[in-house]
Amino acid sequence: MIYAIVQLKLQDPEAMGAYREKAADALSKHGGQVVTASGELPAIDGAPNLPDFAVILSFPDKAAAEAWIGDPALAETHALRRKGAQSDIFLVG
Repeated sequence: MIYAIVQLKLQDPEAMGAYREKAADALSKHGGQVVTASGELPAIDGAPNLPDFAVILSFPDKAAAEAWIGDPALAETHALRRKGAQSDIFLVG
């Protein structure tokens, strides 16, 4: 199991809404699932540059996560996310 941490800074709410409609199907295609998601991100130490929204995704392995982000059939879906929010995604585990 590997986790993807997604940090989002909202730019276009309409595009993010369209992305959310497609995100679950895009994830499940590669064995991904949402572990948790929140817009409430209280800092408990330091002064981090917090995103507007954060999501933790799980994938069976690194290859599945990389297949999800690199799938040409999902290019339009990922483009909606990138239009809707400045997003950073990194793997942990």
